[in-house]
Amino acid sequence: MLELYGGNIMSLLEVKDLRMYFPVGKKGFFSREKQFIYAVDGISFSLEKGETLGLVGESGCGKSTVVRALARLYTPTSGDVFLNGKNLSALNKRELLEARRTMQIVFQNPYASLNPRETVGDIIAEPLRIYKRRGLLTLSEEQIQSRVDKLMDMVGLLTYYKNRYPHEFSGGQRQRIGIARSLALSPQLVLADEPVSALDVSIQAQILNLFKDIQKEMGLSYLFIAHDLAVIEYISDRIAVMYLGKIVEISDFRDLYENPLHPYTKALLSSAPIPDPQIEATRKRIILSGDVPSPNIRQPGCYFYARCSYRLEKCKNHEPSLQGSPTHKTACFLCEQS
Repeated sequence: MLELYGGNIMSLLEVKDLRMYFPVGKKGFFSREKQFIYAVDGISFSLEKGETLGLVGESGCGKSTVVRALARLYTPTSGDVFLNGKNLSALNKRELLEARRTMQIVFQNPYASLNPRETVGDIIAEPLRIYKRRGLLTLSEEQIQSRVDKLMDMVGLLTYYKNRYPHEFSGGQRQRIGIARSLALSPQLVLADEPVSALDVSIQAQILNLFKDIQKEMGLSYLFIAHDLAVIEYISDRIAVMYLGKIVEISDFRDLYENPLHPYTKALLSSAPIPDPQIEATRKRIILSGDVPSPNIRQPGCYFYARCSYRLEKCKNHEPSLQGSPTHKTACFLCEQS
């Protein structure tokens, strides 16, 4: 088992106490104290080579912000991100550009993530041409076109369509184009930000199987973001559950679904539909009371306190840390007592 940080075995990605705060003005007209949205509030995890870590949680919990902070589309407020042992915050612009070759993104919306004025061939070739202009790749245009053809074939697109534009494709085909673009530089890690949430269910299955096939062929690692628990269960080796900017539970996918420990995880799983009508009719649902607290207010103690049916007195003013076995950790005082 890999150490979380600083072990003898180096994992592909290590995230330590990552925080991403967005300023939203001041608390009052005469106040000098700034107000922030605490989108990601101190999360830590690691990702091994060839592994898929699923990151799940309700909308607004900070999942997509994590992806953008890891890729340095946002500059994190604090925390460290190590990619192949290199601290990304310590790299200069050229070094960061080189590091980004090994970490690429597949975005959520296939209708908005592709340039409508470029052909499919140019969209997929763009990363190669950018790195060639920066002197980080030495490829001829013929080699670039050969690479584009190979990538289109890999994601199930006919090279015949290389000179067509994004509006001529369906949503599933557009997402295949986005996947091909993310693979152009032969990355080791792909950050998939809800890549199937905008697609029909039948198309979702095709894209998920495509992700798995590509992973086997290229030995990729995935950080896979989703709010659909069935998608996360199918694609992931391990799963991290987020609530209000924090990871509250992280475990092997099978253990998480069979033995959830955190009250929030239990509520999430109880809300997921089951295809068997007999089981669906008899199972007990956990209905959470209240609303998700505002992310611009720092919560004393456990962030889930106001909605938890099992809360203890110390949960109100003391924040639980992520603890447990090497394969199953949870941030809950109730779990520490059991």
